[in-house]
Amino acid sequence: MERPVGSITRGTTAPNRLRRCDRWLLGTQSRLLRRPAEPPLLVDLGYGANPRTAVELHQRVRDLRADARVVGVEIDPARVAAAAPFTADGLSFVRGGFEIPVAGSATVVRAFNVLRQYDEREVPAAWRRLQDRLHPHGLLIDGTCNEIGRVMTWVTLDRCGPRSLSLSLHLRDLATPSVVAERLPKALIHRNVPGEPIHDFLRALDLAWAKAGPHASYGARQRFLATATALRADGWPLLDGPARWRLGELTVAWAAVAPRAAA
Repeated sequence: MERPVGSITRGTTAPNRLRRCDRWLLGTQSRLLRRPAEPPLLVDLGYGANPRTAVELHQRVRDLRADARVVGVEIDPARVAAAAPFTADGLSFVRGGFEIPVAGSATVVRAFNVLRQYDEREVPAAWRRLQDRLHPHGLLIDGTCNEIGRVMTWVTLDRCGPRSLSLSLHLRDLATPSVVAERLPKALIHRNVPGEPIHDFLRALDLAWAKAGPHASYGARQRFLATATALRADGWPLLDGPARWRLGELTVAWAAVAPRAAA
């Protein structure tokens, strides 16, 4: 086979590390996953030294769609070999990289904590290569999270380009929502500086959180609901609503946070 495209990741993971993204995927994209034409194919790209994220995704998506297929893709052949005992009906593992050496087009490609190790200038080309592997209605999820998955962000793309940025936070003991700044996807993490839209968004998010302080007496969930409501009232194009906000999630249109073009 041709040499896989990409570099080996650190490979660290933990149980339920990607649960928040999986919950969002199954909750907001169920229509995509239930499309009757053919069984959905979901790719867990760069699953790491332990295949648990692919195993968990397989278990969760199969509750929604019994014929769904999940393929874990890793560059390191030792990781693929270590994952082999976890192979099951609808779950397999292959060696590969951004080229995704899997038959057919992917309904979902999930790449978490993969592009963070690359240079920002390499992101567009990686995105394009992954987008080319999508089904016409498919989605690419490029995300980053902390070690236990309680602070998480991801960009969602279709074949045409980025659509949105999502944040997902563990609300209990949350000091400020801008804690996500250190876990922004590679396309944005170096843009959190004055003059960039993502910087403006995170400042507005923290300000709304601070103003919603009185709601804290009713719990962090109510405070976050008030924060998101205020953001929308201030004109930020949030694409979700209270049902997701109660979970500590926010999704904003990509156009509102996209990096400014270089002068």
